[in-house]
Amino acid sequence: MKNKTSGIGFFEKYLTVWVILCMAAGVLIGKYLPLIPSFLGRFEYANVSVPIAVLIWLMIFPMMLKVDFKSIKNVGKNPKGLFVTWVVNWLIKPFTMFGIAALFFFVIFKGLITHDLAKEYLAGAVLLGAAPCTAMVFVWSHLSKGNPAYTVVQVATNDLIILVAFTPIVAFLLGVSGIEIPWDTLLLSVVLFVVIPLSAGIFTRTMLIRRRGDEYFTKVFLPKFNGITIAGLLLTLVIIFSFQGTVILENPLHIVLIAVPLTIQTFLIFFIAYFASGLLKLPHDIAAPAGMIGASNFFELAVAVAISLFGAQSPVTLATIVGVLVEVPVMLTLVKISNSTKKWFS
Repeated sequence: MKNKTSGIGFFEKYLTVWVILCMAAGVLIGKYLPLIPSFLGRFEYANVSVPIAVLIWLMIFPMMLKVDFKSIKNVGKNPKGLFVTWVVNWLIKPFTMFGIAALFFFVIFKGLITHDLAKEYLAGAVLLGAAPCTAMVFVWSHLSKGNPAYTVVQVATNDLIILVAFTPIVAFLLGVSGIEIPWDTLLLSVVLFVVIPLSAGIFTRTMLIRRRGDEYFTKVFLPKFNGITIAGLLLTLVIIFSFQGTVILENPLHIVLIAVPLTIQTFLIFFIAYFASGLLKLPHDIAAPAGMIGASNFFELAVAVAISLFGAQSPVTLATIVGVLVEVPVMLTLVKISNSTKKWFS
């Protein structure tokens, strides 16, 4: 498989297909082999599924290895692009996601889902909206011919902002939607699935580069993790959908209903950042990743927090999984739009 930093690999390119297959496998296991999810459900600590937590760490750790925090020193170079990213990701995206999802779940789809389900699907959308992408954006940036060095700075600064902004934004928006969230559980989720893998990634990266050099780390060590993130994600989906099997079989239309506002939100956020970059006269290789990082989601974090707060069988978790389902085809569409409109930029 190709390195993610050099282009989109086979598994990433067809991620939606693998997600659908894993959904089907999980649903079939849940229906015909219920002893498996029942057995896995026994391994919980503080309402967190231990097998799923391990798989989520396998997803997130390789991503954190790719983030070079030394790039923060370049934050002062052409800061307009960073301002676009920060404003769109943290002052616009979570709130437009809340608004669009609430409109569809509570108004447009009112006759198709219950009020309680609408609240839970909204919670899943909020978790996605508050988590801008930190890994796959390297792929989207490369495919849209973005500036790789600048993309690293954008990702690094967003990872730092996640540490302080994700929890209060999620707590506020879920509170507005009538869902009470214990702050200690939410903070614990951020520590488990952001702070710990981020710290481990920084430590591993620093030590290996110091001992073996940057070329060894980039060309030998990082490629060893190719496929691990996707494998961890797909195994997680099988487990989650084995828990969700009955719900999905009874409500297959709900997958489509959840996907509609998530898709609209993705296009909206991309164009807000993309056009803002154009108005600020930023070059295309900065405008493209600025739009991609906001449009794409850190769905691994959203799934992890959903499981921690609501459980693997919750409709909230199902909503975050649908975010994985729509991610690749929608983002590839945006890549094509970005490449075809490059002439708009100086």
